[in-house]
Amino acid sequence: MLVVDDETGHAESLQKILEKEGYEVRTAGDGAAALELARGFSPQVVLTDLVMPRLSGTELLKGVKTVVPEAEVILMTAYGTVENAVEAMREGAYDFLAKPVKRSAVVATVKRALEKQALLTENRALRAELASAKASGGELVGQSPPMQKLRELIRQVAPSSATVLLLGESGTGKERVAREIHAHSQRASKPFVAVNCAALPETILESELFGSERGAFTGAVSREGRFERANGGTMLLDEIGDLPLAMQVKLLRVLQDGEIERLGGGTPRKVDVRIIAATHRDLKQYVAEGKFREDLFFRLNVITLYIPPLRDRREDIALLASHFFQRHCQKHNKPLRGLSSEALEALMAHPWRGNVRELENAMERAVVLCRGDTVQRADLPDEVANAVGPVPSAEELTFRVGTPLAEVERQFIKATLAKCGDDKTLAARLLGISARTIYRRLEEMERSTATLDDERERADEPSSEGR
Repeated sequence: MLVVDDETGHAESLQKILEKEGYEVRTAGDGAAALELARGFSPQVVLTDLVMPRLSGTELLKGVKTVVPEAEVILMTAYGTVENAVEAMREGAYDFLAKPVKRSAVVATVKRALEKQALLTENRALRAELASAKASGGELVGQSPPMQKLRELIRQVAPSSATVLLLGESGTGKERVAREIHAHSQRASKPFVAVNCAALPETILESELFGSERGAFTGAVSREGRFERANGGTMLLDEIGDLPLAMQVKLLRVLQDGEIERLGGGTPRKVDVRIIAATHRDLKQYVAEGKFREDLFFRLNVITLYIPPLRDRREDIALLASHFFQRHCQKHNKPLRGLSSEALEALMAHPWRGNVRELENAMERAVVLCRGDTVQRADLPDEVANAVGPVPSAEELTFRVGTPLAEVERQFIKATLAKCGDDKTLAARLLGISARTIYRRLEEMERSTATLDDERERADEPSSEGR
């Protein structure tokens, strides 16, 4: 904190109030001195009088925003008017307090300012992580170990023409993975064609896949099917487990011979299509029950990729939420600031049985219904907003009585980071501190470790008397 007031007694009183709340506080008697302090001190919050010699509070506000843009500035004055408040807020002040300032008002305003700053810092960190995730993995968002493993497998699989079977629950993003495989393959310049085998009736599915000749059925015209449209490229057969048995036989021929026959036609047509199949069904169980051909299963099961459910990669929830938040802010033309910490806590606690699809729907609803500049818990669907409980649960740590608090804190931070896959934003949220605080603690720990190493080296050096 930086307190600025030409009334020394008032500045000292505010300093005592804020120090009792656990803040590090410095004071200055005028705006010019405060600006010099701010350059080296980089305060999170500046509490300044409005009317001062040399540099007014409004002029100091502009200077602080130039030197420390992320700092929140709270103005105080005994001459408060609506005009002063409007001007100050227009210039970027966080709030405006009238003298004499009450202790409760100061403490509450400072806490809100810090919460806002922490929120902005978290959202910046999420955007940076999101950009990094996109840069390293295309449109696959997430830095959790399961997602890193999946990206590595995609990089290995993509250059080949091998058939790929994608397994995973509904809503996990199997089509997104299929598109990533296509985008990183040698077929990327050719078509990517997706068909949902469960969405089309059997009578329509055959002509959709293989095409038809004029007169094949009432109203039929000569037209190419999805396989011909995907020639040279990739076809995703989504929900392959729901493909009728009669169609499974015809699909098997395509995989074996690379040929199709249009409905109502007798001339085989060569097609060069890479097949990616996807399903949330247990195909082995379906084979055992006679619902899926065993020979087709073995043809499809060349390379199998498992898409993890959202509950197994909870450290990606914040990144995904930020991704969908930005997407739907742009889609609905709503320039919102970000997500509140309470909203993020609710998102982290919800079980997400509908996986990534459910999360996107929740974020779109929140963006549309948000009435302020920040998505709040109440903007989320009821079942998400009412979710409770820290997720994931932390491992237990045991300490001997008398363990220094600094060591306890160090071990808690290290254990939480390990639990969260080194996701500092999630670790900070679980520990109840801001992301900025955890970065600062890590820097302090590194400096402390370096100091201990230096001391050990000096202790190991032979003394001048020994030499």
